Amino acid sequence: MNVILIVFDTLRPDCVGAYGKTAPWGAVHTPHLDAFARESMLFTRAYPEVLPTLPARRALYTGQRVYPFWNADYRLKGDFVGAPGWGPIPESQDTVAEMLRDAGYRTGLVGDCYHMFKPSKNYTRGFDQWTFLRGKEQDPYRSGPQVSDDDVRKWLAPELFDMTNMIGQSVVEFTRNCLRNMHGRTKEEDYFAPQVFTEASRWLEQNRDADNFYLAVESFDPHEPWFVPDFYRRMYDTGDSAEQVISIYGSTADLSPELLRRAQANYSGLVTLCDRWFGHFYEKLRVLGMLENSVVIVLSDHGHAIGDGGYMGKRGYPSHPSVFDLALMVRSPDGAGAGQRSDLLLQHTDIAAQILDFAGVTPAQPLHGLPFWKAALENRAIRDHVTVGWGGAMTVIDGQYWMNCKIDGTGPFLHDLAAPDPFAANVADALPDVVRRMYAQGVADANGEFPPFLLELAASQDDAPGCSALAARAR
Repeated sequence: MNVILIVFDTLRPDCVGAYGKTAPWGAVHTPHLDAFARESMLFTRAYPEVLPTLPARRALYTGQRVYPFWNADYRLKGDFVGAPGWGPIPESQDTVAEMLRDAGYRTGLVGDCYHMFKPSKNYTRGFDQWTFLRGKEQDPYRSGPQVSDDDVRKWLAPELFDMTNMIGQSVVEFTRNCLRNMHGRTKEEDYFAPQVFTEASRWLEQNRDADNFYLAVESFDPHEPWFVPDFYRRMYDTGDSAEQVISIYGSTADLSPELLRRAQANYSGLVTLCDRWFGHFYEKLRVLGMLENSVVIVLSDHGHAIGDGGYMGKRGYPSHPSVFDLALMVRSPDGAGAGQRSDLLLQHTDIAAQILDFAGVTPAQPLHGLPFWKAALENRAIRDHVTVGWGGAMTVIDGQYWMNCKIDGTGPFLHDLAAPDPFAANVADALPDVVRRMYAQGVADANGEFPPFLLELAASQDDAPGCSALAARAR
C-alpha cells in the first residue's frame, strides 16, 4: 500500500467547507478538498503536539514527543531562534521515512517549507528523493534584482512601515526580500502551491514502477505572507484598499477594518489557490490509477488568527482554536470511513504511528503516537486528553475543557467547551480544581519536570491579559 501525506502550513479547518464551520469573516471556497472529504474520514479534534513549524514537523516526522523541549534550546548558525524545539531532528530518533525506506518503500519529499531545508536541519533524512522548491519568505534564493521602495509600498501599507516582525526584522526588509525572491513570477503556475503540486505530480509519474511508496508533500501555503494572484483575492474582497499580506503578530485594534478585511481576503484566496492545485494533484492520482492502492492523508500543522479575539498571528499563550485546531482527513483505498466524522483526540505524533501501521511496519523505537484508524472506525477513544506545548506554555484539552497556562502553573485560562461561546470567558477562578487537575496532567505528560531554560522562559513571560490570578501549581 502506498501512503501519501500532504501538509498545508497554517490551514484552518474553519476555512475548509467540509468542516461545516465558517471563519469569522465568511466562508472559503474549497471544492476539491470538500470532494476529497466525501471520500475520507474527517477528524474534528486533531491538535499539534508542539508548535510552531519546525517542532511540529519533528513530532510529525518521528512520532516522538517533543514537549517539554529537553535538549531543544537551539542556537544554530545561519538561523534565527524560532521557538524552543526550533532545530533538527535528533540523531537518536528514527524518522518515518527512514523506517519505511528500510522496509522496502520508495520515499519522496516535495516541498517549499524552507525552514526544513536550511543547512542546519535534517528533515530530509530517509527520503530517496527530496525536492526543495525555492523562494519562500527569507530563503536566500536571490540577491537581486533589488526591489524599490515603491514596489514595497504596493504590498505594505504606510502605517506598517515602522513595524518589526516576531524575530525583530523590519517588515519593510522582510517584504522586500519576499518580492526579490518572487521576481518574474507573473502567472498562477509560478506561485508556490502550484509549483509544489506540479512537482509532486511529476514525482508520481516518475515513480510508477515502485512496488510501494511513501510521498510527503509540504505546501508552505497558505502561510503568510499572503501573496496570491489578484483574481483569487477578488473572490473575497473586490475593494481597492491598500494591500495587506503580512501578519502583524499583535493586536488588530489599531489596524483599519479595510486592512484586516484585505488580510482575511488574501488568506482566503491563498486557501482557494491551494485547494485548486491539490485538486490537480489528486486528479493525477486518479489518472495514474493510484487511488486504488494508496492511503491519502491531508493535514495542517497549525492555524493562524486573523482578527480572532482581536489578534493576528500565532501564539501559545493565550492559546485559541484559530491556531491550535488542525484540519485532518484520511482517505482509505477500500472506502472505509468515507463521509464519516470522528471526534477522537489526536496529535501529530499519531499521524506518524498510523502511517507506519498502514504500511505494516513496526517502529524501530517505541513511539509517543498511537495508531488511530481502527479506533476511529469503531468509534472508541485512544486517549482522554492531549497536551500541546509551545515555548513556556502548555495547553491541555479534554472532552469538556481547554486549559492554558505557563508551565510553572501561573496565569491560567480555563474554557468550558460545552458553553455556547467557550472562549468568551475564563472560568479558571470558578473551577480551581479543574485547573489543578489539568495542570497536573500537563506536568505528567512532561514526565514530571521541565528543562531549566524553559522554566526561565516561563518566569520571564508576562501573564496574558485576562488570565486568572489563580496559582495552579500541582508540585
